[in-house]
Amino acid sequence: MKILVTLSLLFAFSLNVLADTVSDKEKEALIKLYQATNGLQWKNKWDLSLSVSTWYGVKAENGKVVALNLADNNLQGELPEALYDLTNLESLNLEKNKIEGSLSSSIFNLKELELLNLGENRLSGVIPSSICQLVKLKDLELFMNQISGELPSEIGKLNQLEILAVFNNEINGKLPVSIYKISGLKVLLLNNNKLSGNLTNEIINWNVLQNFSLFDNDFTGTIPQEIEKLSKLQELNLSYNKFTGEVSKKTALLDALNMTMIDENGNPFLLEINQENKLQ
Repeated sequence: MKILVTLSLLFAFSLNVLADTVSDKEKEALIKLYQATNGLQWKNKWDLSLSVSTWYGVKAENGKVVALNLADNNLQGELPEALYDLTNLESLNLEKNKIEGSLSSSIFNLKELELLNLGENRLSGVIPSSICQLVKLKDLELFMNQISGELPSEIGKLNQLEILAVFNNEINGKLPVSIYKISGLKVLLLNNNKLSGNLTNEIINWNVLQNFSLFDNDFTGTIPQEIEKLSKLQELNLSYNKFTGEVSKKTALLDALNMTMIDENGNPFLLEINQENKLQ
């Protein structure tokens, strides 16, 4: 009987050890991240002499690192290239830290990612076009950084995307045509950037959109009437752009600032309200 109990305990211990084991390559990648981001100053530090399973924010399954959540943990410095060796990651959340530098084009290696949140850091540079290869992404958040350049032209390849939040950056240029192909978008926050150009009637493709903000950019032209057909829309802010023309009362009331625009001289004005609903 004692032998059976002992064997059972050994078997259970072995399973735990196996569950806890990650590859040397992944462990080395985590260590390099720790060292590159001043791990000794983290709020929740890692004891590198202990098992990876004890490391704060690391989730491993079947010997693979599948999630890394180090939000608000005082990470400082640039992300090491070794981070992109964590090819089994499904979720990477490094929000609200002091991460600097730019996103590496090597990010395409993280092909299993469904969530990428690097919001509220100090990132600069452009969004690499290779990010469009992360076709499993559902949630992409790069808000409150110093990211510049244009949105990748092939962003429409992210056809599983539900949340795109890149507000409070320095992103410029026009909206990529392909962005209208992301029909599953629920949250689209592009406010407080330097975006320009027009909204097209292809906005109708965003038929499950719930929260849409372009506040404080340089968009021009008229607001497509198709916006009224977005039946799921609950929050809208298109104000402080350079839109002209008229909008329906329904759309104006939905807008957080009642469609307050900026003219060529920098003066605020309200768009004209069309009291009749032209869309049947």
